[in-house]
Amino acid sequence: MIAAFLLAQFLAMQRTFAAEPLATSSDRQTIVVLGDSLAAGYGLDLSEAFPALLQKKADAAGLKFSVVNAGVSGDTSAGGLRRIDWILKRRVDVLVLELGGNDGLRGIPVGVTRTNLQSIIDRTKQKYPQAQIVVAGMQMPPNMGADYSAAFAKIFPDLAKANAAALVPFLLEGVGGKPDLNLPDMIHPTAEGQKIVAENIWKVLKPVLETTSAARP
Repeated sequence: MIAAFLLAQFLAMQRTFAAEPLATSSDRQTIVVLGDSLAAGYGLDLSEAFPALLQKKADAAGLKFSVVNAGVSGDTSAGGLRRIDWILKRRVDVLVLELGGNDGLRGIPVGVTRTNLQSIIDRTKQKYPQAQIVVAGMQMPPNMGADYSAAFAKIFPDLAKANAAALVPFLLEGVGGKPDLNLPDMIHPTAEGQKIVAENIWKVLKPVLETTSAARP
């Protein structure tokens, strides 16, 4: 059962990477979105998921970056940590870390999630010291309990502060809890919801890209 799940994760990641442009051109830097079903565009075409929308925004702004969608539906912080070394075989100039939501929904201890996400950042910075990190914040619904929800929400700003990373305060701001912007499961955004998610990230990501471009030799 576990082996089948891991195989499904690996195959999904391969399909996703195959759908992205290879950032081999010397005039382009690479943004990797390491995420879960929100990045993978669950229930939608990949072109409607926020990583593809970020690519369009970067192109329109004249910023020479290729966005790689490393989103895998159902992934947790532990899953992201397991596959980060494989992902880092491709150069990473900017890492958008969009993981943790599934940890929260499964009630995984906050300390475990925090440690896994920090380890992902550490490995990225070890391989690419100049890589910039963008942390996508997430919140839990009230039914997870007030104490857990509060502790979970603190993971992301704490990580951003500790690592001098940029922070998207709440990835689903303006989308979460709105039936018209979510699929019937009320977890995954519709195509319109993904546009808002992309804009939430872009507000934070754009200045990071501008700084990264200006610092490039």
